[in-house]
Amino acid sequence: MIGIIGGTGISAELLENAKEQKVETPYGAPSDSIFTGSIAGKKVAFVPRHGRKHTINPSNVNYRANVFALKKIGVRRIIAPCAVGSLRKEITPGSFVFPDQFIDFTKSRKNTFFDAEVVAHASMSKPFCSETRAIMIGVAKRLGIECHEKGTNIVVEGPRFSSVPESRMFRQWGADTINMTMMPEAGLAREAELCYCPVAMVTDYDNFSEHRVDLAEVLGTMRANAENFRKLVAEAVKEIPEERKCGCGSAMQGAKI
Repeated sequence: MIGIIGGTGISAELLENAKEQKVETPYGAPSDSIFTGSIAGKKVAFVPRHGRKHTINPSNVNYRANVFALKKIGVRRIIAPCAVGSLRKEITPGSFVFPDQFIDFTKSRKNTFFDAEVVAHASMSKPFCSETRAIMIGVAKRLGIECHEKGTNIVVEGPRFSSVPESRMFRQWGADTINMTMMPEAGLAREAELCYCPVAMVTDYDNFSEHRVDLAEVLGTMRANAENFRKLVAEAVKEIPEERKCGCGSAMQGAKI
């Protein structure tokens, strides 16, 4: 089963014949019910990252419960749309980025399943699923969606936007985009040996330039991005194979001490 952790602007309306179910986890309740249905004939599970009414801020999302719940019901690949700000002039609002690296600048989140009894060190040198990324990139290009095949995303605590010096510092660190949710979500997916492919949908330029982040502008771009994501995922799921050859399913071999 393919899982989608829906970010801002992405809802369970993606699914055909959606059914809602409560899933219990050792880490508490997920952000909302898990919705299961289909896209293009493929089984898909969906959880709204911020809740269906968007009431959970980025630092209060129960990332562990969301990832655990998806794995519990049979998900093996996660597609993770998320809104990001651009830190590069050439990465324009409305475009998509398929990150290949991240910088984790969060400070207060539960970021591992291995916080008792067992110590484990997940390798994050290649943090995102190469197989799923390649499919998503190929489909985006075929659909004519402006996209960037690589990028480093810095994850900040939020919910506030960056100050101007922070934004400029992140650029100096080599970050290309910025958001508030990619971690610990990606790290937990790795620990759970799930494929994880973020789809970073650019809504604005961050505060490094003379242009300042404006929420109304962000929301307007987000609506267009959501429509492009719906087109992208409808085609991509047709090409995602059942058998995984990417290595994500054995990512934690040798990681536990």
